[in-house]
Amino acid sequence: MNQPTGQRSRKTLACTVEATAYQKAFGADLRRQVVDEGQPFAIVQADTPHEIFHVMDIPIVTNQWWSAYIAAKQLSSRYFQVLADHGYPENSCKYCSLGFACTLANDPATAPWGGLPKPTVLVARLTCDCIQHVFGQWADALGTEFFPLEAPGWPHKDPEWFRHSNSDWRTVYDPDRIALLVREMRDLITVLENRTGRRFEEAKLHHLMERINEQESYLWEAAQAIGAARPCPVSIAEQMPNTMIPQWHRGSDWAVAHAKRFRDEVNEQIAQGLGAATDERVRLMWIGAGVWHDPGFYQALEERLGAVFVWSMYLPFTGPQYVREIQGAPMDALASRICSMNEVLHLPPWMNGWMVSEAERCGIDAAMVLLPPDNRLSQSGTKMTAASLEAAGVPVLTLDADMVDAKNWNHDAMVARVADFLTAQGLA
Repeated sequence: MNQPTGQRSRKTLACTVEATAYQKAFGADLRRQVVDEGQPFAIVQADTPHEIFHVMDIPIVTNQWWSAYIAAKQLSSRYFQVLADHGYPENSCKYCSLGFACTLANDPATAPWGGLPKPTVLVARLTCDCIQHVFGQWADALGTEFFPLEAPGWPHKDPEWFRHSNSDWRTVYDPDRIALLVREMRDLITVLENRTGRRFEEAKLHHLMERINEQESYLWEAAQAIGAARPCPVSIAEQMPNTMIPQWHRGSDWAVAHAKRFRDEVNEQIAQGLGAATDERVRLMWIGAGVWHDPGFYQALEERLGAVFVWSMYLPFTGPQYVREIQGAPMDALASRICSMNEVLHLPPWMNGWMVSEAERCGIDAAMVLLPPDNRLSQSGTKMTAASLEAAGVPVLTLDADMVDAKNWNHDAMVARVADFLTAQGLA
C-alpha cells in the first residue's frame, strides 16, 4: 500500500461548498496580508488561544491546518524526504513537523503560497516531547521566536467531564492549571503588543467569547440532531469542513452565521428523510484526526454496504469543550477551554469516557481508529479507548496510517479492509 491514491469527497450540502470557497478566499487574502504586505502574523498549534490573536486582529496560520493543506496538495511525501535528507529520523511525528519540513525545503516554486514567510511568533503547548524540538527549530529556521505554553499534569480525573464542563469549568479543569495559562496568555499578549504595536482589549475578548458560545451551540445542536437521526443526514466528510473551517475563524460574523446555516441545513435533510446513504445499515465512528490526503475514503462504502461514518471528534467536541459560561472572567473561561484540549481528545480517562458515551448516543455499530505509527500522543490513549469501546460492545478496527503522510495508504486497499472487517463482524 505505497501509492497515495486519495479521492475527493462528495459534497451534497450547499453550506459545504460555501465553507470551502470561504476558506479558499481567506487563504488568498491571508497570503496577500502576510506575504505581499508583510503584516504581522503567527503560526500556532490548534490547542492554543487563537482568540487572543483574533481580538488583536493578528492573522494566524494553524499548524495542523497548514499540514492538512500540504497533504491535500499531495506534497507530504516530498517534504518528509527533506526531513530525512536533513538528518531527522524517519519516525518523526508527521502532523506537527510537516510545516517545518516545508520551510526546510525552501522551494517557493512548489510550496503552497510559495512557503510561509517569517512570522511574528510561533506558539504551541508542550503536550509531548517533540513539540519543543519541532517548534524551537522551526523558529530558528524562520528567524523568529517560539513562545511555549506549559501543559502541566491534570490531577482531577473525571471520565464524565463532558456532562458539566460548560458551567463547572473551574472544577473540571483545575483552578491552578487555569491560573497558570491565564498568566502565560498575559505574557503572550505583552509580547504581541510589543512586537506589533496592536493593543489587546479584554472587553473585545468578552464579546468574542459570547459569539463563540453562539457558534458552538449551533454546531452542538447539529451534532445532537445527527446522532439522533435515522438515517444519518450528513457523513463526516461534510461534517468536518463545516465544523473546522468555522473553528479557525471562531466568533467572527461569518463563522457564527455559517454554523447556523449548517445546523439548519442538517435539520432540513432530516425533515426530508434524506441520508448520506440511500440505505443506511451500519453506523460507524471515526477516532483520530482526518485522513486529509484522502477525504473520499469516508464515503466509499455508503452505497456499497450502507456503511456511514456518523461520528468524528470535531463536531460533537463543540458542545462540551467550547461552550463556556463566561462568569465575568473571559480570560479564565478561555484558559479552561485551551488548557485541556489535547488531553480530552487523546488521553484516558477523559478521551475514552467521552467517546464511549458518544458511541452510545449515536447508536454506533463499529469504530475505526486511526493509529499513526509515529505519533506517540495518539497511540497511548487511542489504544485504551479502543479497549473501552470493545468492552462496551462496539467492535474496533485499528488502521495503522497517518493523517498527513500518504506513503503507506492506498484508497482501494483501505476501503476493502474496512469492508472485510464489517463483513467479519456480521454487520455487512
